[in-house]
Formats: sequence, C-alpha cells, structure tokens
Amino acid sequence: MAAMWAAPSIAEGKKVSLKVGGQFADSHPSSKAMDTACAEIRQQSNGRIDIQFFPNAQLGSDAAMLTQVRSGALDMMTASGISMQVVSPIAGISGMAFAFSDYAHVWQAMDGDLGASIRTGLDKVGIFAFPKILDSGYRNITTSNHPIDSVEDLKGMKMRVPPSPVWVSLFTALGSSPTSITINELYSALQTKIVDGQENPLTIIESGKYYEVQKYCSITEHMWDGLWIIANGKRIKSLSSDDLALITKSFEAATDKQRTETERLNTDLEGSLKSKGLVFNRPEKSQFRKALTKAGFYADWKQKYGPEAWAVLEKYSGSLA
Repeated sequence: MAAMWAAPSIAEGKKVSLKVGGQFADSHPSSKAMDTACAEIRQQSNGRIDIQFFPNAQLGSDAAMLTQVRSGALDMMTASGISMQVVSPIAGISGMAFAFSDYAHVWQAMDGDLGASIRTGLDKVGIFAFPKILDSGYRNITTSNHPIDSVEDLKGMKMRVPPSPVWVSLFTALGSSPTSITINELYSALQTKIVDGQENPLTIIESGKYYEVQKYCSITEHMWDGLWIIANGKRIKSLSSDDLALITKSFEAATDKQRTETERLNTDLEGSLKSKGLVFNRPEKSQFRKALTKAGFYADWKQKYGPEAWAVLEKYSGSLA
C-alpha cells in the first residue's frame, strides 16, 4: 500500500528572513499597520518567516532605502509613489495636485487601473509593489508666519517639500520657493527657520510633532499621497507561492484597517491639533487649481507622463485642464 504524504504546511517550509523599512514614527498609522502585519506573518508561519519592520527611518531616508531595495541590500520598504518617480516616472502620477475630490475616487483609482499601471511601471525597474497601497492622506500646509488664505500668501514663502519633481514644480507654480528636505530632517529645518512652512497629512503633522514649530494649518488638501509596500523584485520572486500568498494576505488585511483608521484620524486630529496650538483655516481650493492651470502645471505633467497614462488618471479624476 502506497504511503500517504501530506503537503508541507506554510509553517514547515524553508526559513525566510525579511527586513522592512519605514520612514515614519512608530506611532504613525502606516507604521502600526506594518508592525501588525509582520507580527501576523510571524505568527501564521510559526516564526519561520522572520519578517521585521523598522520604522522612523532607522534604515535610512526614503531615497537611501529605495536604493537599498533596488540593489537587494534591503528586502522591503514602504514608499510614496511620488518619491519613487525618480526611478519610475509613472509612480508619481497618483500625487497629481487636486486630482481626487474624495476617498471614493482615490480607492477606485489605486485599486483599479491607475494602481495597476503604477505597479507595472515599478516592475520594469525591478521593484515589486504589493496590490494595495497604504493611505498617507490628503496633504495640508502648515506655516510659522501666516495662514494660507490665497495663492498670494504662498508668494516667496520658503516651503519644505520632499525631494521629488512633482512637489518642486507644484509649489514653484504657486509662487513659493520650494526647498527639498527629507522627512527625518524636517523638524529641525522648521525649528531653525531654514523653511517657513511644510505640507503633510494631519497624521504626519501630529506624529512628527510639527505643531511645536508651526503656528498655522491651512486645509488645502492639495494632494493625496499613499505608501506602496514594495520589495526587491528578485527577492520576492525567490519566495514560494505559499509564502508570498501569506505575506500578501496579511499586508492587505492590515492595509484595509489602516485606510479606515487614517481617514478617521485625518478628521479627528484637527481638534487635537487645535488644542496643541495650531490655528486652522480653510481656503477656497479652486483658486489654487486655476493658478496651476494658468502656470501650465497640468499641461507640463501631461506631456511628461504621456497621453496614455494621463488618460488613465483622468478616468478617475475627470479633466485636469
């Protein structure tokens, strides 16, 4: 009689060790989500998949970690699509200014054809992106000197922006003087007045404690941003299909919860930040979009991304000028 062989379980396969880098403080929703997902993967594999998350730029700046992931020195990281456009131009298209009027449009795009186009672009440069993107939230402007009520208020202002062409061109088109500074150097740059202001979602303004060195917060919601969970393509393809399925499932479950939590926080945090001294205002958004159109911002980026990619974006955003 032939012996009966059971297929090995996920917990019985080859030992796997993975490092995942993150840029935000461990209190940030994306860091909490990644920590939870990694713990779930270790638990589900009985510790065989030893996946560890390192928040707060412990493994380097965004740019440094991205270089490490591409070279294979780092297995995985969370990465803004906009910051990745230096290696894959289409990765930044989801951060187009005033593209998404609400979260419904964001998730239709990112879980649909726009997200698929970005992942395909990343794959071409050796980066694997997991299917679902974490939510960073809509970005708002904080300043130390005066609130932003109109486009005129941005004229000549020294604005910190992440090291990315989209941000630089956006704030240049709005008349300010953008300065590229990494997230781990931002607090000191605000404190020492190297820059007058910065822009980030409320979750990052809170976790980075920028309310300690800024006075005003203007709810411009000028850009939505998210964090892809990315990996070195060769490293991911070396995993078994079962291991990749477990990791993907855990990441997606954590991402779904993080999206809900971040949307809630980006509303609820306003009250908390007011109590810590930030003064809020809500400028009319259409004036900024008109100024960008007049400056040729949308026309320039349509040309850079190409008509095919732009058409995929406008499928979800509507016409962008």
